[in-house]
Amino acid sequence: MSALQTTRFQRFSAAAGNALIGQLRGSWRYRSAVLLALLLGFYAGGNITAYVLPRFPGGRPAMVLAVVIVLEVLVRLRGRLVSGEPPLLWRLLDNLRIGLVYAVVLEAFKLGT
Repeated sequence: MSALQTTRFQRFSAAAGNALIGQLRGSWRYRSAVLLALLLGFYAGGNITAYVLPRFPGGRPAMVLAVVIVLEVLVRLRGRLVSGEPPLLWRLLDNLRIGLVYAVVLEAFKLGT
């Protein structure tokens, strides 16, 4: 029986699996804080699309542009400041961002836009 060849896809799937498992490692306080950040991001995204968006000056295009700019600045800032394993604060900000984006995309699918 021969050993499996190490391919790019195999390395990618191993890295993705380690990233997912890495979210589940740590103390219960760490895991609960990360999960709460994800849920609070989803809650904030739902509120932005439901309540803030109609009242935002400039309407939907201006609000979407503002959210995209804020998220892009956050991602670029994290990329420049954090190397290796991110500390808890950056992990919480990442999960807030992921929850927010998921809520906005889900609302777009519900509206059919």
